[in-house]
Amino acid sequence: MRIVISEFISIDGVVQAPGGPEEDTDGGFAHGGWTHPYFDPQVVGGAFDAALEGAEALLFGRRTWQNMAAAWPERAGDPFADRMNAIRKYVVSDSLAESDLTWHNSTRIAVAEAVAELRKLRESEGGDLLVMGSPTLARTLIAEGLADELRLMVMPVVLGGGKTIFPDGGGKFPFELASTQKADTGTLVNVYRRVEGA
Repeated sequence: MRIVISEFISIDGVVQAPGGPEEDTDGGFAHGGWTHPYFDPQVVGGAFDAALEGAEALLFGRRTWQNMAAAWPERAGDPFADRMNAIRKYVVSDSLAESDLTWHNSTRIAVAEAVAELRKLRESEGGDLLVMGSPTLARTLIAEGLADELRLMVMPVVLGGGKTIFPDGGGKFPFELASTQKADTGTLVNVYRRVEGA
């Protein structure tokens, strides 16, 4: 399986709270919902459809899983929502109990076991393991060399601080640009693939 990280991201690398004002206010972040003016159904929406179509399972951190689990089940009947609800899901968390995993087809992975478990999944046969949001998890995956592809929807805005997916420990992680598309809103959908053996 390949691990694919898909993110809405600002010019200055912020991925925090793309969907709404209450999504994630950690650190006093006040720009929740910042992606809305730059979302393009054809290019950006198409990139999400393509990523989900290639996925065999989804991988989330706790907060993102909880936000998704609260939103998607009530949208049943839409093809994208039906796929989101049916697909296998993994959530990395120590605070969620098995009884909390009410979103269909969800499995918990303990934080201490996450890197080892994800290495095993990555070495198994199958489609993509798709990460949406989940900046802390995404940062760990990149730092551990487990991210095979980055699908970054770069939106033309600077947010001046907030959560990022990029490790800050001084490591070097080469990627190559595989494709790029520009939406009429100015958003660039850039797909980067990890350079093997670099």
